[in-house]
Amino acid sequence: MSKKSKKNKIDKTLVEKILDKANMKYEQYIFPTKQEGDVEQLQVDHLAEDEHHIYKTLALTGNKTGPLVGVLPIDEHLSYKKLAKVSGNKKVGMIPLKELVKTTGYEHGANTPIGIYESKHFPIYISDIAQKQGEIIVSSGKIGRSVKIDAQDLKKLVHGTFADLTE
Repeated sequence: MSKKSKKNKIDKTLVEKILDKANMKYEQYIFPTKQEGDVEQLQVDHLAEDEHHIYKTLALTGNKTGPLVGVLPIDEHLSYKKLAKVSGNKKVGMIPLKELVKTTGYEHGANTPIGIYESKHFPIYISDIAQKQGEIIVSSGKIGRSVKIDAQDLKKLVHGTFADLTE
């Protein structure tokens, strides 16, 4: 391998290594990011990818179950009532930003259902929209890094549940 090709090679994230180990097919993505207040976020405007296929990973806590994860398109809003009902809670709420890394192991903008399940085994709820779409894009554990993966493969890998999660 020449020096040039080594230089252009993208190092794999832990999530991509998990997918390799599980023999799951995926495609690497690198998105531009922007600083917004205290957090760095994906800058998805003007990208070739449809925002409805790019998913956010939300870390929440339920009054009965404790931490849980909701995965839905970035252009949709989470219904706390629907997630609470499907997860067996009376109510759910977002994990405070200052407790996020301690709880999930990831900073805001880098939460990934694959990494969180691998290290914490929190219950994962995936929007049923993903089931209809087939391939979706989720974070691979670093801000600006994502993977395109088949929604059924993701569900299987994280022992997830498809559910109506959006308002």
